[in-house]
Amino acid sequence: MSEILDFAKRNAEKVTPQVLKNIHKKLPLLKMEFSQLNAPNYPHLVDQLEFLANVVEDFAEGQAEDLPYVAVAWATYALLYTHRQIDLIPDSIPEYGHADDSAVVRAALIEFENVWSRFADSRNWDWDKITSKA
Repeated sequence: MSEILDFAKRNAEKVTPQVLKNIHKKLPLLKMEFSQLNAPNYPHLVDQLEFLANVVEDFAEGQAEDLPYVAVAWATYALLYTHRQIDLIPDSIPEYGHADDSAVVRAALIEFENVWSRFADSRNWDWDKITSKA
């Protein structure tokens, strides 16, 4: 998993406030797209993406200004990566197509687990459900 963490970190560092602003504008469409994911081998991926989208939305709208920008950048990159049409493993490959998406999302969740756990608690969201510990 360390390779994925390094990959996500390098790319999250490229998330500028303008990139965040652009993703914020696309969030309604991204949320719809993510809710339609067919990834039976990754049953928590949709909930995790919804959580990260809510993080980005709340931060961009000034409702979560206490979150570290670096954590929000990782969340933003995870959303961008999952949305990409071309990634490490094509989504069209049965059973494995979303493995890379799930790995990038999990990297963002793991890297900032304490931040996300507190954020989820502040919103009365079930962190264990999001992280698949339930």
